[in-house]
Amino acid sequence: MIQRIQSIYLLLTTALSFLFLKGSFLNFNDKAGLAITFTFRGIEKIPGGQGSDLIQNAWPFTIVLILTILIALITIFLYKNRTLQLLMAKILIGLVLFLILISAYYSYVIISDFGGTLIPGVKMALPVVMLVLSILAFRGIRKDDQLVKSYDRLR
Repeated sequence: MIQRIQSIYLLLTTALSFLFLKGSFLNFNDKAGLAITFTFRGIEKIPGGQGSDLIQNAWPFTIVLILTILIALITIFLYKNRTLQLLMAKILIGLVLFLILISAYYSYVIISDFGGTLIPGVKMALPVVMLVLSILAFRGIRKDDQLVKSYDRLR
């Protein structure tokens, strides 16, 4: 049942996760006026007019982001086993929360170590939107499970 609303929520979560793979997630300016970005690869410093220099890797962010994409895709196709789908949706919610915490940690590192100031952007709100979509998907799966159990009681 790919057409269920929770499948759409999970598909949107996957699509929003793919947006992190390209471009910068968080943008900062340091005291010298250089741009510091937090991307899929890690923390990068962009000198004026040249390519970017990788300052620090962000392996935890990368791993959690890839796991988020995989878990969301797997959860979509587990519609025949609702109990496993519920478990995977809980894991997805935990991964998205962990993704938010990791991005907050790296933004703290950039602000404290490099003296950066945060430049607001659209991608900053995406993890929160992903969390809301994951919770809505969990609620939809749970509602379907309760509906099927109520039909089983009527039989």
